[in-house]
Formats: sequence, structure tokens, C-alpha cells
Amino acid sequence: MSYKGYQARIEYDDDDRIFWGRLAGINDIISFHADNVEALRMAFEEAVDDYLETCATHGKEPQKPYSGKMMFRVAPEVHRRAALAAELAGKSLNQWAEELIDSATRDADDGQRAA
Repeated sequence: MSYKGYQARIEYDDDDRIFWGRLAGINDIISFHADNVEALRMAFEEAVDDYLETCATHGKEPQKPYSGKMMFRVAPEVHRRAALAAELAGKSLNQWAEELIDSATRDADDGQRAA
């Protein structure tokens, strides 16, 4: 689920027979639940709206899901091969990596929607 730039991680609790979720990608813990999908969507949107209103009331900047900055380490040989592949493609390493990550995550996202 997605609403106002926020995504939800949804799970099903078979013992309580409810769907529950929380906002993904932020440190604040915002959760919601319902016993059917339609009510779950409404609860999710309500949770996002409540979060944004609470932040505004308290003068707090709401957390944004992601900044666009990624920092990770790879083995030197992987770094070398990636830099070479980017150069041969006529792109910066950032451009090249962004395109690959975008493609891989779109494929993964498409697979989740099909399931």
C-alpha cells in the first residue's frame, strides 16, 4: 500500500484473524490493523494522516521514507568491475548503479504485484 509517499508493510495474524501493518522506511513506529483489506487501506491512510497532523501539531518534521542517498561497501573486485562497466557504458558509476538498482527493484515490485 502506498499513500502520500509512504508505504506500508502488511502482515496477517492468523491467531487474531486480522491484517496489521506499519509504515515502512521510517524510524517512527506507526501501525494500524483491520479485519479486511478495504478497512486496512482506510486504517493505513488514517494512520498516515494522523502521523502528519501530530507532527504538525508538535512542530516536528515528519520523517520521509528515503533520502535518495545510499552508502554501502562492496568487495574491491566488484567495485573495479562496476566502475569499468559504467565507464564502458559512458555513465558515471552512480548513474550506472541507479539504473541497475531501479531495474532490479521494478522487477521485484512487479513480481510482488503478480503474487
